[in-house]
Amino acid sequence: MRFDSPTVTKHLIIINAIVFLGTQLNPDFMIGTFAMFYPASRFFHPWQPVTYMFMHAKFLHIFFNMYSLYLFGSILERTMGSRKFAIFYFLCGLGAVALHMGIQALEFSFGNSNVLNTPVLGASGAIYGLFVGYAMLYPNNVLSLFFPPVSMKAKWMMLIFVGMELLIGVFQTYDGVAHFAHLGGALVGALLLLFWRRTGRLWDRDRWI
Repeated sequence: MRFDSPTVTKHLIIINAIVFLGTQLNPDFMIGTFAMFYPASRFFHPWQPVTYMFMHAKFLHIFFNMYSLYLFGSILERTMGSRKFAIFYFLCGLGAVALHMGIQALEFSFGNSNVLNTPVLGASGAIYGLFVGYAMLYPNNVLSLFFPPVSMKAKWMMLIFVGMELLIGVFQTYDGVAHFAHLGGALVGALLLLFWRRTGRLWDRDRWI
């Protein structure tokens, strides 16, 4: 597989890889400084809503996120243009952390103080936005999973994945995965594409949103 991604996708992958290396060398500093903590936490810093999406603690986490970024990001960037794709990616990441923080605020109001010391990190929320964007633009393209080894149209796979995230997020109290962050990224991705389509600005590569 050639590393022939367009500019923004390529640089996002490179930055994530560099930050992952730094996290392996000094995990306490990197996670404590750049992962996203609840705003009332003593570990919170104002840059974390952006930096958290470049943080990964485990190899499989970054591998699957970067592989997905390579697949979906390359296509979407070529479709939207680099500037619009960059805005799309970061807004999906911000939407992901916003919904996650909203859920944490609800948990904190019910007395769950663990949210103060529980970081969220990873590009998964932004990646879910890309996945939804791809499924909306190319709904009938067939996607294949490694495990289980099944293939189906992008629109059906997206609905299944988003539905699973919602069910697990609602009914499973904690499994170490920020399911509502995934849903936040997916929601923002869908809303952005609907807005751009409605206003006729999706295909305009030379104009800021």
